[in-house]
Amino acid sequence: MPTTAATDRPSLAVLGRVEREVLAAVGCGLRDDEVADALAIPESAVAEHLARILVRLGLRDRAAAIVHAFDCGLTVPGRGPRTRSASPVVEISVLGPLRAWRDGRPLGLGHLRQQAVLAALALCAGRPLSRRELLDDVWGMEPPATNVVPVYVYRLRKALRTEDADDAVIEHSRHGYRLVSGAVDVDLTRMELLVSEIRAAARAGEPAEAVRLCAQALALFRGEPLAGLPGPLAELERLRLTERRIALVRQKVEWQLRLGQEAEAIAELFALSAAHPLHEPLAVALMRALCIDGRQADALTVFDRARRRLADDLGVPPSRMLRRARQMILRGDGAGLGR
Repeated sequence: MPTTAATDRPSLAVLGRVEREVLAAVGCGLRDDEVADALAIPESAVAEHLARILVRLGLRDRAAAIVHAFDCGLTVPGRGPRTRSASPVVEISVLGPLRAWRDGRPLGLGHLRQQAVLAALALCAGRPLSRRELLDDVWGMEPPATNVVPVYVYRLRKALRTEDADDAVIEHSRHGYRLVSGAVDVDLTRMELLVSEIRAAARAGEPAEAVRLCAQALALFRGEPLAGLPGPLAELERLRLTERRIALVRQKVEWQLRLGQEAEAIAELFALSAAHPLHEPLAVALMRALCIDGRQADALTVFDRARRRLADDLGVPPSRMLRRARQMILRGDGAGLGR
């Protein structure tokens, strides 16, 4: 039953939604950093909310706030603070054309520049981006005549928000804009986690597990990363993520060859080489796989095809690496390519 002191204090109605959540979390004994993590708000904002709570409720200090949270029934023994759902609300994909879903339903993200703003936020893994950074990333040397960043962020918040209109997916602080931690699931983040697991499997000498994890990471790619998005950041990230995909395929193929899975490795390399005919390391990897499978003539055909494309498209001869691969095959040492 509430104490007399508690009933004499102002009602919780004087607090906003976030302030009530902060008070409930503080009542559970959480530190400021733990409250920030539980409620997905900046740690600096926790202290600001708590200071307002103490003033509005006439409380002396944090200890008094904890007692009041119990007295008014906001905090119940054995129950933690109200937090966001364990499952992310919004899924965002950058490993292909930019897409977003909420509860499995695709979301409209507006025109391309607006989408590029969201892509920049998704690529920065929770790091705040200032308005200046967003302008440089999305517009480069041709900034807009007016300050459109807040307008685009407002529209994106509307497009991404949950059924609770107050539950914004993009937050703003003095450091800039960022996606709220725990409210979004970006496929790039999942890929990076899988890459860490791939490295661990490689260190443990588990090629079959490494192949399985590589397949999972590669399945996240749905075409050219950030296809069609304007701006310097999108252009650079397209190149970086494409190279990341190629590196994953080459790693996967290397372990497949160790496991005697030549047919699978060759099929994967043929498909990727067709998409990137000017990528010489890919051509060398395919030539090696064909030689290991006893197909030296086919490996030489790959060289001839790469040589013609380089001449026709770029007007350059094959690199020393590609020429050396051909010589090794002619000497009967094709299986040693890349070692």
